[in-house]
Amino acid sequence: MFRAAGARDVLELGAGHGRDALFFAREGFTVQATDFSPVGLEQLRDVACSQGVDERVATAVHDVREPLALPDASVDAVFAHMLLCMALSTKELHALVGEVRRVLRPGGTFVYTVRHTGDAHYGAGTAHGDDIYEHGGFAVHFFGRDLVDALADGWTLNEVHADGTGLLCVTLLLRLRARIADAAAGTVVHVIATDPAAPLDLPADARPTRPDAPWHPAATGR
Repeated sequence: MFRAAGARDVLELGAGHGRDALFFAREGFTVQATDFSPVGLEQLRDVACSQGVDERVATAVHDVREPLALPDASVDAVFAHMLLCMALSTKELHALVGEVRRVLRPGGTFVYTVRHTGDAHYGAGTAHGDDIYEHGGFAVHFFGRDLVDALADGWTLNEVHADGTGLLCVTLLLRLRARIADAAAGTVVHVIATDPAAPLDLPADARPTRPDAPWHPAATGR
């Protein structure tokens, strides 16, 4: 998707140990990987060296509740996997997306994945308000459609819907491939999945099979 959009460099927010950042680097992108954990970023750098992509990967410790330490219009694409659905308030999410808009070059692409209010765990556990629920010691901000639309205000938002209710990930993935085969760069794909493995397996499986066609929520343009 990023390549189809003409991107050369990618900023990843919440990179963790670097699974996605390293994938982008292996695909030839220049990557700026940020995370709250210096330990995770150190491991990311070690793996980047072992894979021979360290010259394409830079890291920086960053709290997403703070402004990004980057100039305006300085990156082609921004990626965040399951970061926006952490225990961030709606106000903090709007501020974060505003920072993403600021650092993206005109026509840049923002791709993010989140958990949504149709999730089986929505409403379970301890409610903290703002659609944030703590379950098993982990707090999640579940996204409703209104929040997706509000965060996408001012962006170009193209959409495809895929209902995978009751399907295993492998079956949903096969159907999803057919649905997004002709999707334009920047298309937002709303996936309803009841398989508990979906939040991890779908990004891992879908991207290598068709890296230029997104399966997860995305917003493009400025």
